[in-house]
Amino acid sequence: MATKMESKIFTQDGKEAGTIALPEEIFGLPWNADLVHQVATSMMANAREGSANTKTRAEVRGGGKKPWRQKGTGRARHGSRRSPIWVGGGMTHGPRAEKNYSKKINKKMKTKALYTLLSAKYRDGELIFVDSFSFDAPKTKEARDYISNIAKVSKHNDLATKRKNAAVISIPAKNANVAKSFANIGSVFVDETRMLNPLELLNTKYVVLVSPDESIKILEGRKKVVKK
Repeated sequence: MATKMESKIFTQDGKEAGTIALPEEIFGLPWNADLVHQVATSMMANAREGSANTKTRAEVRGGGKKPWRQKGTGRARHGSRRSPIWVGGGMTHGPRAEKNYSKKINKKMKTKALYTLLSAKYRDGELIFVDSFSFDAPKTKEARDYISNIAKVSKHNDLATKRKNAAVISIPAKNANVAKSFANIGSVFVDETRMLNPLELLNTKYVVLVSPDESIKILEGRKKVVKK
């Protein structure tokens, strides 16, 4: 049986609400830089649009007539104004929109990389558990107050003061009030636990797991693809 680790749970009002046992197979993995790098670069490649496009000499306008006769002018011979060495001519070896930058990511690798990053966040004290967020209606002010309360009680002041990429707030299920309340706070963003991915964790300092019992069950549901 896997050993358990524990972490404190905080309320949105800035109080301690007990502890939660954490499965070691998700939050106790050793660091694997090669795996994380491979998954992260593959995900960034898959997100690349590849929309840059240049025209070859066959696609640019003009060039139907030879610029001047072949011999007798004292100038270099040219056959078309579409030549890449002419202004307005085609581009040689330029970027083409049809290029595909995508890379295949094995599900096991992606899940293992996510667990590896969650484990690193836990070891570094950058994983914060909150019992719930409650909003009667979307309120940015309340959201800011909740972040300040959690930052104070968890002793992570930069959670509230960091201007960019402070935290990803992971909620177990879609909640419009929560999402809209944090939407105007540029340093944090909200995502469902099932949608958490390695890039989100790499791009933010803290991970705030809301409703820990439910969120961990969702994360555990992804264990089936990871070999021990």
